Amino acid sequence: MESENELGDYLRARRAAVAPADVGLPDDGPRRVPGLRRDEVALLAGMSTDYYIRLEQGRERHPSEQVLRAIAGTLRLDDAAAAHLFRLGLSVFGTTAAATTVSPALLRLMDGMRDVPAFVVGSAQDVLAANAMARELYSGFARYDNLLRMIFLDPFAREFYADWDHAARIAVGNLRASSSQFPQDERIERVVGELSVRSPAFTGLWARYEVRPRTHEDKHFRHPRVGELRLYFEALAVTSAPGQHLSVYSADPGSAGADALVLLGRLSEQGAAPTDQAAPTKEGKSPS
Repeated sequence: MESENELGDYLRARRAAVAPADVGLPDDGPRRVPGLRRDEVALLAGMSTDYYIRLEQGRERHPSEQVLRAIAGTLRLDDAAAAHLFRLGLSVFGTTAAATTVSPALLRLMDGMRDVPAFVVGSAQDVLAANAMARELYSGFARYDNLLRMIFLDPFAREFYADWDHAARIAVGNLRASSSQFPQDERIERVVGELSVRSPAFTGLWARYEVRPRTHEDKHFRHPRVGELRLYFEALAVTSAPGQHLSVYSADPGSAGADALVLLGRLSEQGAAPTDQAAPTKEGKSPS
């Protein structure tokens, strides 16, 4: 999924995202490439330019924690992005495989959540299970199977997401965070491979190398039958199943979003079925 010099790829991508003014350097006019120069990163991080260049080129593969901490500060990395830098630089990765089957207990829990959309996603953003409200929320899509494929390959996504660009960026950053946690996940590799071939928009965002786990945010949807929905999203890690998150949408009582959820619930009841779980493929993975 990545090159043999992933640390270098990451450093180059994050260096390009930092403007000189962001780190107190004078603006010397247009640059040949965006972001900081390598010598500027080295200067601000307190190391020699030659050493930093060797890091980016993959000729130095054993940086110290102190070096990585200095680079993280210079590149203004947040906690998630800095943690990924440390995993790359220190070659420390988790070995636990991502879970692909939703437990019966979690299915029962979602089946009882009748007033809010709730669904479980796996490491590659496959929809592993969903309640009736969630299925109705995403009913305009041709397939409700993988959030990345839906956003980048289904034309309906441009209508459904009020701010498609923001949704796409958040989704890619979340996949990057998941790939950091599960670097050998074959399902993630297949999703990235397919989207890299079929979606130039995904390819451009993936190359930015933003590591941003999605935990909570305000969402704005345009449902074909309900209309505008402004909801609050929360992703809860399923501690008993590595890589899985229970995603729930809610709204403040008495708000327009709450009224929209009532209507969405009525629509979902018309074709209600128990909370379902996606059938595994022959490889035991979720469908793509």
